[in-house]
Amino acid sequence: MIKVGITGNDGFIGYHLTSFLRVQENIELVPFELEYFNSTSKLESFVAASDVIVHLAGVNRHHDQSELYQINVGLTEKLIAAANKTNSNPYIIFSSSTQEEKNNPYGNSKRKSRELLEKWAKEKKTNFTGLIIPNVFGPFGQPFYNSFISTFSYQLNHNEEPIIETDAKINLIFVFDLVKIIHHLVINRSKESKIMVPHNGSGKVSEILEKLRSYKSIYLSNGIIPDLDNYFDICLFNTFRSYIDYKFYPFFLKVHEDNRGHLVELLKTKIQGQIFFSYTKPGITRGNHFHFNKIERFCVIKGIAEIKLKKVGTKDIIKYDVDGRNPSFIDIPVMHSHNITNTGNEELLTLFWTNEFYNPEKPDTYYEEV
Repeated sequence: MIKVGITGNDGFIGYHLTSFLRVQENIELVPFELEYFNSTSKLESFVAASDVIVHLAGVNRHHDQSELYQINVGLTEKLIAAANKTNSNPYIIFSSSTQEEKNNPYGNSKRKSRELLEKWAKEKKTNFTGLIIPNVFGPFGQPFYNSFISTFSYQLNHNEEPIIETDAKINLIFVFDLVKIIHHLVINRSKESKIMVPHNGSGKVSEILEKLRSYKSIYLSNGIIPDLDNYFDICLFNTFRSYIDYKFYPFFLKVHEDNRGHLVELLKTKIQGQIFFSYTKPGITRGNHFHFNKIERFCVIKGIAEIKLKKVGTKDIIKYDVDGRNPSFIDIPVMHSHNITNTGNEELLTLFWTNEFYNPEKPDTYYEEV
């Protein structure tokens, strides 16, 4: 087992990294709380227990500029002091930023912290990797803090009007892809002290806002899956969806009736996908798993059921009662464990759609009971 400690595990990247590593084989997470930086003994115990430390803790450029540099460098100095005191030589992975290139307190604090850790690793003859990371975006980022995409997505989902301050071209990386890079380093212990993390998407702020606006008009108003041309668009759409209020679902569908019976249009989309259905006996539950990237739609055709969601790493459960006699759908948010239970007395017929073909080698399905 590789024992991995993550400073800043309650932050945006930390949440996603923790959620991913906890479902990987041969990895044990070492508990960490931000208060450890204020307790010499707790920080030393954390460092001594870790084979690998991913150092994410810090404040960003939205913090008080007069304190930001000292706070970030100070956290790094405390981490190094704890390693020296306990005679520990963990492999440290540090999250720096392309802001290093700019002469501002945040970029300067990141560069100084990376240099301090690199110097320490050379003295201890151990591995260290500093990641120079472009702008990170993804689900559940804190609006007005982590990313302009989080801010715009939140505003559009709350009927607020986004404002573009600077219409620059931005290089971006989806948080799940960054997490996979860090996981690879944890397993393989790179000897490179500095790695430039490649972006996997880019665009002007106005171009990205226009896509987010289209998601609002097409998806929120009509339940239509938008034209997702590439992987970056899927990541952008999943980020947008993460700010939708749970009360948005179930999305009730229009029923067309005549003397022959009735017809319901369930799904309109221009992207590839896979449709499947299941019969479930009374009292039986299906699911209890979550996905990092997959878009999934549930629609009960016959019978009654309860669909439950729980965001990974939380305890609150969201419940939806659905009935085939009143057609509706629920789209499952990423990183939410979910299940469906037949709560009726007859067989339950459920139709499912997902945006990708099932791949047993990369199922993007992780067990977690709701």
